Amino acid sequence: MNDHSINWTKLREFRAIGLTQSFVLSWQMKNDTLQLDLDLLLLPEHAFYEKPRPAEGACFRPAMLEFPSCTLLSSDADENGTLSDVASGLSLGRISDLRLITDGQYVIKGNFGTVNIHAERPILRLKIPGT
Repeated sequence: MNDHSINWTKLREFRAIGLTQSFVLSWQMKNDTLQLDLDLLLLPEHAFYEKPRPAEGACFRPAMLEFPSCTLLSSDADENGTLSDVASGLSLGRISDLRLITDGQYVIKGNFGTVNIHAERPILRLKIPGT
């Protein structure tokens, strides 16, 4: 069986982002949108990249990754319940991969396990400090 999935590095939302060095800080459902609160690594070619302070070592910024119109959320931890129940039961940690499997079907992997998401194309937003 051939893998025809698309790696996150090929998705325009993630240009100049170090997703595999970024961290999921929380998962939640808001209305029909899955929201991942992230500590996101920006690469030097990103428009909002700033040279890190010596103690930081890299340019991390708070961000929100949203999957609108989420209709399915499952993980290898086999949570049951509503989409909100599943989201709130997911673990946190470093992201190791994100793939578009087919139109509207994504898989994200990391320290938290493997999470399957059926939703519209993701939206990545940097957070404004203080919000």
